[in-house]
Amino acid sequence: MIDLAVRHFGLPLRHPFTISRGTVEVQDTVIVQLHEDGCFGYGEATANPYYGATVESLTQRIATAAPLLRSGTSDDLDGLLIRLADDLGGNMFARCAIDSALHDLWGKRQGQPLHRLWGLDPAAGPLSDYTIGIDTPERMVAKLAEVPDWPIYKIKLGTDRDLEIVRELRRHTATPFRVDANCGWSARQAIDYSGPLADLGVEFIEQPLAADDPGMAEVWRESALPVFADESCGVEADVERCVDRFHGINIKLVKCGGLAPARRMIARARQLGLQVMCGCMTESTVGISALAQIVPQLDHVDMDGAALLAADIATGVVVEAGRRRYPDRAGTGVELLDGPLSVA
Repeated sequence: MIDLAVRHFGLPLRHPFTISRGTVEVQDTVIVQLHEDGCFGYGEATANPYYGATVESLTQRIATAAPLLRSGTSDDLDGLLIRLADDLGGNMFARCAIDSALHDLWGKRQGQPLHRLWGLDPAAGPLSDYTIGIDTPERMVAKLAEVPDWPIYKIKLGTDRDLEIVRELRRHTATPFRVDANCGWSARQAIDYSGPLADLGVEFIEQPLAADDPGMAEVWRESALPVFADESCGVEADVERCVDRFHGINIKLVKCGGLAPARRMIARARQLGLQVMCGCMTESTVGISALAQIVPQLDHVDMDGAALLAADIATGVVVEAGRRRYPDRAGTGVELLDGPLSVA
């Protein structure tokens, strides 16, 4: 029998975080705790208006899975995940929180980290980038100067001065850049910007157009830089739709429903010849530690979510200067700083 507890936290950010859709100063997140035989597993899903995920809707939907979890055991992880997917349907954020908690619980009951149970080498895989949110060029330079030892910077764009921003940042570092327009450009802008951005040391462009923009095929053909899907690749069925439209995909656990579907998406992308990246939301170490378990399978990763916080709620995998440090603990390695959640 697995007992469920769920709680909302507000995660304060080091700086207001702005992308093309808006600004966040405190990130709302929902933490799931699963308890079985003295072991606690943790998962996370952040609130996100763009995807219709509110604290209230997440909390309520997660709570409906309590009877299913009480009737199951993490020993039957695969079967329980299948039943969970049937029960929660298309609510991927809620599925992610429970999926990650189930994997953490399973690993802890096995007494091994997830990556080891999956035969993955934690020393393998890419370094993480660090995200610089949209601001004035001067403030973006100051943010970059606060973290001078990261190996890659991801620059959020989607303004009327995007090339100016990248040129100004380039004056202050030789470190590689990636750029993410978060659906903020037209096809013509993406193509026209790609050459100058390549000259400025940008590696690739993430989600230049709106998710359903048919101009993406033209961008894929004509861009001077590789293009990666984010909003265009949320769930498993989207992977095949990215062929001949993107060079790679960015998988996010909350969008696809957790670790189990993310691993299937990685395998399918490899079959289709797509590069694979995983990203994160602005989230706590709970979500980042789940993501860290599959990083050895990736080409690129953006897992700086907890590094953007002024205060965290958990310990687990630490990401410093782009490098991962895994704790000597089973599962995803997560423990809440204030101890286990109380069960109502």
